[in-house]
Amino acid sequence: MDAREAFRVAFGRAPEGLWSAPGRVNLIGEHTDYNGGLALPIALPQRTYAAASPRADRRLRVVSVQADGLVEVSLDEVGPGRVEGWAAYVAGVPWALERAGFPVPGLDLAIDGRVPLGAGLSSSAALECAVAAAYSDLCVFDLLSTDSGRAQLVSVCRRAENDIAGAPTGGMDQSASLLCRADHALLLDCRDGHTEQVPVDLAAAGLALLVIDTRAHHELVDGQYGARRATCERAAAILGVETLREVADLPAALARLDEDGMRRRVRHVVTEIGRVNDVVVALRAGEYGRVGAIFTASHTSLRDDYEVSCPELDTAVEAAAGAGALGARMTGGGFGGSAIALVPADILPATAEAVRTAFAQQGFREPNCFEVAASAGAGRDE
Repeated sequence: MDAREAFRVAFGRAPEGLWSAPGRVNLIGEHTDYNGGLALPIALPQRTYAAASPRADRRLRVVSVQADGLVEVSLDEVGPGRVEGWAAYVAGVPWALERAGFPVPGLDLAIDGRVPLGAGLSSSAALECAVAAAYSDLCVFDLLSTDSGRAQLVSVCRRAENDIAGAPTGGMDQSASLLCRADHALLLDCRDGHTEQVPVDLAAAGLALLVIDTRAHHELVDGQYGARRATCERAAAILGVETLREVADLPAALARLDEDGMRRRVRHVVTEIGRVNDVVVALRAGEYGRVGAIFTASHTSLRDDYEVSCPELDTAVEAAAGAGALGARMTGGGFGGSAIALVPADILPATAEAVRTAFAQQGFREPNCFEVAASAGAGRDE
């Protein structure tokens, strides 16, 4: 059953349209977004679909192909802490649109989420952005036709996730889902919102990007993510800067911090921002061996300094490297989720098999390994 069929079954009529938004995988730039830094995501082929029709009242009725039952809320009752579960990501969108000055009606919605859940591939942002795209078209806000309009929707979806779903994300996920273009990575400056499209043509270089969903469940609202963010904000306050992006002399900054954990968090953020710049330069020069080496350095920093890896992610990275990948790293918030590996296309199947074998030897669940290509952002499908 797809979103359109689910809509017909639930509401007894055809939807007025179908919209979708992609998940994302971040090539480099982890935990930099809420520190005013840089990130370099691509949009995934995997998307979340939203079949929708407006209502004449203020009711929001939502069904999902992946969940049982119908969720119904009044838009007048939506607020922080008032909607639970996956429906909070949906209800947060009209709530945030209203606070941005857009009048919104209720909707009937059917959701079909094709982005793997809990994999660190931003299924939540895909859900928010698909709903936001539907609202934009159905209410004739016309926010999808320009980069500036899409940037407004990024802010809306970020606020929905932060305030209604309670996940303190920094906006990179929503930016990728709405602003990415096919065959490009999105260089995102999280300090001022500036974006730049960076061509990514791995196939021409005989390479592929392998995503390894470890199936170690990834969850951003369990407190660990927020704790890292709070530590960075405290460090910035001690250093007298607005965000860690403004740290120009890393050794001097580290010398001013008393807590070892805080020093390591700051070291990761500052060096990771530098790694984003280095990957962009290497991509434009076609130096993919250099890209791979930077991927691996990023994983080491995330594992040792930011401490957001886990045994499954480390095993994925080590097995991919041992099988011949140019480099590999965990991607996303960490504590589970997915890793990526830059792999010669002719050894892609063997690399995936090596990862599966390593997982079996460790007694882990079998990972889901699949190739991805840089895809387009949110839009109307029909």
